[in-house]
Amino acid sequence: MHVLIIGAGLGGLCLAQRLRQDGVGVSVHERDATPIVRRQGYRLHIDADGRRALHQALPPRLWRSFLDTAGRPGPRSVFLDDQLNHRWTVEADEEPAPLAVDRQALRHILLTGLDDVVSFGRRCTGYTTEPDGGVTAHFAGGGTARGDVLVAADGAGSVVRRQYLPHAKVVDTGLRQLYGTIPLNDETRGLFTADMFNVFTAMVGPDRSFVGVAPVETPRLAYMTCSFGARIEHLPCTDAELLTMPGERMRTMVANLIDGWHPRIRRIVAHWDPASIFPAVLRTSVPVDPWPTSTVTLLGDAIHAMSPAGGVGANTALRDAAALAGALRDGGPALSALRAYEAEMIDYGFAAVRRSAANGHRFLGQDPLPVT
Repeated sequence: MHVLIIGAGLGGLCLAQRLRQDGVGVSVHERDATPIVRRQGYRLHIDADGRRALHQALPPRLWRSFLDTAGRPGPRSVFLDDQLNHRWTVEADEEPAPLAVDRQALRHILLTGLDDVVSFGRRCTGYTTEPDGGVTAHFAGGGTARGDVLVAADGAGSVVRRQYLPHAKVVDTGLRQLYGTIPLNDETRGLFTADMFNVFTAMVGPDRSFVGVAPVETPRLAYMTCSFGARIEHLPCTDAELLTMPGERMRTMVANLIDGWHPRIRRIVAHWDPASIFPAVLRTSVPVDPWPTSTVTLLGDAIHAMSPAGGVGANTALRDAAALAGALRDGGPALSALRAYEAEMIDYGFAAVRRSAANGHRFLGQDPLPVT
């Protein structure tokens, strides 16, 4: 068997690592020219599902590297108001406790040893199924790749999903989020209270706009992620303006929007590194019913993109990788393996979408998840 993976994000690379360990032929095709051409985020929290998937996928040396580059924040998610009054705390109910990792550091680990497997600058434009059951992926510029199974791991804008499941929708949540970092050093560490060194701390204003912080502290990295989220109508700019706005202007815009918030929150935003700030339009998938299984399947945001309000998007993609590799490893016809994987993935994946959407609607003003 040879598995074609479209997309070299965390889920696609985790799947490739696991398939290599299981002796399954695999190739990964990524549209970006390099692994660092786009900023895709900073801190990730890795829960029990993500940790289990990585442990299964990574060779022992890379698993140790992952643990060595993972921080161990406090296990809580803390919600405060815009004057730093406590609203509620969500205790982690899982063991082992969540880890905090730098997204780029994790991607580097997942790429290690896959030089002969991953190809960059390969933008998939679609696929065709062959009479013998195989699948051929087509790329911009005329290239192709052929395999027995094609896995769409190409994110929320998946080209494969649009062709394969044209009825599966990804919709705007109504929320916009700015992501950036604050280096942790002797000058900045005192900006943050002890609560702010937990998994995540959100400071929520009366219109449900928020400033969120979360630490990454490892032997090589020490920074605090700092994000600002709000509904689009609460921002003094259009999407087109936001997506081209320099970091310094984004920081100034947020400072104006939180005028009147607690001085500590305003100082935190004032220390945002403008070179690190980038905006994102937050989207979510709309759950769909199971579809007839074929030799094309999907994982991660390509099928169940979700609001970050649940904090499980990356972990669910890693869980997909583990479930799909396990199904393929168990042997038997490929269609039977893919059918078993999809039955499991559709259930837990869209459950996570619904929970994340409910959290986003309740706490951040996200649009309700459409029924269809």
